[in-house]
Amino acid sequence: MKSTKSARKTPAAAAGTQGKKVTLEMVAAACGVSPSTVSRILNGTAIVSPEKREAVDRAIAELGFIPNPIARGLAGGRTLSVGVVTQAIDSPFYGVALRGIEEELSQAGYSPLFVSGHWNAEEERRCIEVLRSRRVDGMIILTGRLSDDSLRNLAKTMPVVITGRTLTAPGLYALDFNNFEGARLATHHLLSLGHRKIAFISGDPIHPDAAERLRGYRAALEAAGVRYKPALVMPGKYFEESGLMAVERLIDSREPFTAIFSANDQMAFGAALALHRRGLRVPDDISLVGFDDLAGAEHSIPPLTTIHQAAHELGRLAAVSLLQLLAGQTPTGTLPEPRLIARASTRALA
Repeated sequence: MKSTKSARKTPAAAAGTQGKKVTLEMVAAACGVSPSTVSRILNGTAIVSPEKREAVDRAIAELGFIPNPIARGLAGGRTLSVGVVTQAIDSPFYGVALRGIEEELSQAGYSPLFVSGHWNAEEERRCIEVLRSRRVDGMIILTGRLSDDSLRNLAKTMPVVITGRTLTAPGLYALDFNNFEGARLATHHLLSLGHRKIAFISGDPIHPDAAERLRGYRAALEAAGVRYKPALVMPGKYFEESGLMAVERLIDSREPFTAIFSANDQMAFGAALALHRRGLRVPDDISLVGFDDLAGAEHSIPPLTTIHQAAHELGRLAAVSLLQLLAGQTPTGTLPEPRLIARASTRALA
């Protein structure tokens, strides 16, 4: 016998059957509030009870309503988008920072637009012009090569957050990591294990943090009464291959060393491979320390001793600071101090 019960259609199914575009007004009618209240809830500016917010969220889900961020933004004079200039979109370090930026902006209803400057000032300028043409509400620049004056001028046109600098200007907030202290800690750790012939794989000199890490290395040696030897410093480019090549040059130079401090983990991974190819064991023959504490550091063989730099927190704080600037507030966030993560790649000198 045919059932007399008819299936109850959800609002979403009914809307789909009718082929109508779901509007803000339809959402408002479904949950018994005004369209302006729905709009303010979507923009994150409404002060309403949890019950009312839940009713709006439920109506949006059931009706299949898709907010138009551009229309919402333009109504308030904004596009609800943020430009993010990174240097290498595939960088293990900056990739984690970008995730922190994306997560924080998403919670606030903003969408990030990512572009790569490739450590080239002209390319960064081009990226910034592209983002400005998209009418972004503000910009986050992860380190980079632009001059301080260029950044100050950009901040005259929109809020700007810059990382890897100590810079002050109206409309601009800078977040900087204590690279000097991180390098000093790494070198001191090796010194405390009895090492005195400590090689250093330096970062690319065009990076603002490279000079600070070299300075921290030298300061730790000086404090321990160990003479700085330029022959133990090998230039690198912050990539794995450059760490491998640096160690090969170091071994070929026949300059004796018992430990290596690499200015980042990626070069440390390459250094470990070079040592392995030359029949040297980490840490039995050579102790090895990196910098950044990438995800791969804990899972390398042996697990890498390194300096923890909170990449995700860097991205999150950059996004929070920009949102505060957009709200007319003064950011106050600071990055955590560096800390040594001691693992199995270092040991006391026999």
